[in-house]
Amino acid sequence: MTRLVVYGVGSPILGDVEESAYRAGITIVLGVRNVAEPSRLSSEIPTCAPEEVSEELRDLPFLVPLFTPGHRQWVVGEALSRGFVRHATLIDPTVIQPRDLELGEGSYVNAGSVFGAGGRFGVFAFVNRGATIGHHVDVGRYVSIGPGATLAGGVRLGDGVVVGAGAVVLPGIAVGANAVIGAGAVVTRNVGPECLVLGNPARVVRQDIGGHKGVRVR
Repeated sequence: MTRLVVYGVGSPILGDVEESAYRAGITIVLGVRNVAEPSRLSSEIPTCAPEEVSEELRDLPFLVPLFTPGHRQWVVGEALSRGFVRHATLIDPTVIQPRDLELGEGSYVNAGSVFGAGGRFGVFAFVNRGATIGHHVDVGRYVSIGPGATLAGGVRLGDGVVVGAGAVVLPGIAVGANAVIGAGAVVTRNVGPECLVLGNPARVVRQDIGGHKGVRVR
């Protein structure tokens, strides 16, 4: 992959995405303005509405760099309905990864992250800068891991889980689908689906939250 399209231009993470692409020798040729928000891409990268994308550009791999899992899933569905078919996977060249990492298509891994051996990630994962991922983790679809977060060995995350900045999940812990682990939390016991946990040690402060920002992955 030498060229890609970014679908969705309003996310503040796009500055990091551009830098990752630059370091990887990949050119972002277009940003798709699917909502009425100012573009966070550099001014030299053209943008257009979804209906204005040429057939040639729809054939390129596309990336949806949104942190909220439910939003990311929704926009991926929109892009597919608009004729995009190839999912871009972008891993910053500074990332340390083992030989046997399984990373689902459509994923983005930001700079400075470290992966242990034997990890498995579902499609459209989002791993932000400086995250540390232990060995043999099992991560579902559309999971988002914040900057500086740590997953110890054998952790299992369900679909749509969000791990906040600087949070720590101890070895062998299971986190249910669409749960949210707050920034800086230290998770010492299993977490049920759609729960919000905060603190050290982390405790459940809300249940049935419907996913990060109230939008669950289905």
